[in-house]
Amino acid sequence: MTNNHVIADADEINVILNDGTKIKAELVGVDKKTDLAVLKFKPPKPLVSVKFGDSDKLRLGDWVVAIGNPFSLGGTVTAGIVSAKNRDISSGPYDSYIQTDAAINRGNSGGPLFNLDGDVVGVNTLIISPSGGSIGIGFAVPSKTVAGVVDQLRQFGELRRGWLGVRIQSVTDEIAESLNIKPARGALVAGVDDKGPAKPAGIEPGDVVVKFDGKDVKDPKDLSRVVADTAVGKEVDVIVIRKGEEQTKKVTLGRLQDPDKVQAAVKTDEPAPEKPVTQKALGLDLAVLNKDLRTRFKIKDTVKGVVVTNVDANSDAAEKRLSAGDVIVEVAQEAVASGADIQKRVDQLKKDGKKSVLLLVSNADGELRFVALSVQ
Repeated sequence: MTNNHVIADADEINVILNDGTKIKAELVGVDKKTDLAVLKFKPPKPLVSVKFGDSDKLRLGDWVVAIGNPFSLGGTVTAGIVSAKNRDISSGPYDSYIQTDAAINRGNSGGPLFNLDGDVVGVNTLIISPSGGSIGIGFAVPSKTVAGVVDQLRQFGELRRGWLGVRIQSVTDEIAESLNIKPARGALVAGVDDKGPAKPAGIEPGDVVVKFDGKDVKDPKDLSRVVADTAVGKEVDVIVIRKGEEQTKKVTLGRLQDPDKVQAAVKTDEPAPEKPVTQKALGLDLAVLNKDLRTRFKIKDTVKGVVVTNVDANSDAAEKRLSAGDVIVEVAQEAVASGADIQKRVDQLKKDGKKSVLLLVSNADGELRFVALSVQ
């Protein structure tokens, strides 16, 4: 067994059976996100296949068996238990691994992970180890994910992931308090792609997605996974919380394209403009966005709002990584055009007994995010 990269680049693909027979194979398709590939070949004799089990039914502590080819030693079997499910190890946007303490070493990748019924519940993928050998922390792609990838590779020769067309971020306790959401949950929509499926469906920045196609969304990772696993072109119900109330939006999913965005910063030697008139609020120096400030901070013409010209190093704003050149677009989900607008909204929130204020902030390129700042 070899990895997808080698398979895809090889001039000749060979499958070696247990008895040593070498067979030429054709690459049907490969998905580099999950390191899974589908090969087509004609065996000299009928082969016995294994079937996929239901990885969703695995429980912590269930016994599992891993088979692989560690260190080129041939078929090797190790046993262990399921240590965790839906494990996110920050290796990609769709992380949802089965973690097991069955010994997995170099060469095990691509081997099956069986339950005690002999069904494949995962495909061994990687380990975490300071030494390079097994320390009992191994990971497998769940069979539910594998089966979906294999079906698409067979049908299309490539993987077609669903696309909603939104940028999302976590709902912190402060953001949840600002949006009247209890408890904190869901995926906060920070931006909507103008050409994406979410736009015509009426999904807006500030919406919090809490359910997608009948599945609960606890955090942004949940939404990324469920959208990617949903068929392109399917119409789904998306439940969002907007201003404290649930709304249902119908969205027809698009297809996610591989991003190829390489942006280079453009430097300028223009002299700094005169210092603008500023107003202080929330530990920020704020100014009306004009032509000079756009040039100074390289802010796109499409960005509207109040520009931050300085941040108090000891403020909550600095801790939340606001910086000069950021543009405040909305305060408490209302558009602002001056520092006075922002101060007015903050004063009202204090009067209403709010502990924090929710800002919609844009960077110079127009990418949005939500930031909750303390008003105490």
